[in-house]
Amino acid sequence: MPAQHRPEDYGYFVPITTRWMDNDVYGHVNNVTYYSYFDTVANHFLIREGGLDIHTAPVIGLVVESKCSYLAPVAYPDELRAGLRVDKLTNRSVTYGVGIFSGTSDEAVAHGYFVHVFVDRERRTAVPIPEAIRAALTSLVVG
Repeated sequence: MPAQHRPEDYGYFVPITTRWMDNDVYGHVNNVTYYSYFDTVANHFLIREGGLDIHTAPVIGLVVESKCSYLAPVAYPDELRAGLRVDKLTNRSVTYGVGIFSGTSDEAVAHGYFVHVFVDRERRTAVPIPEAIRAALTSLVVG
């Protein structure tokens, strides 16, 4: 996985508006909330760029592994940007790299990864990534 976490290391971005409920009693966005940001940028990409129909597609992606490193606190009402890249692409899975940036800063406030395994919606068994989704994901492969 690339060691750099700058905006130019990511090929797709989604703006994220923090919400009042994202803050915890310590006055910053709670750590678990970052995973929803990760899900948001990846699924936004799959829907918009890969043509995934989240309601009826016969193949869906399930998260099987994730990690997040926190570098700087953010709090409501901060405006964030979630950057997405593909660190590894196999026949049935993808490892996304995600960077979270505050405002217009080039410094990541958090970064991490998560792994989607693509499965048959009904049987929940691993299947090859559909071609349209694979083509979209290929556009974000780094390295």
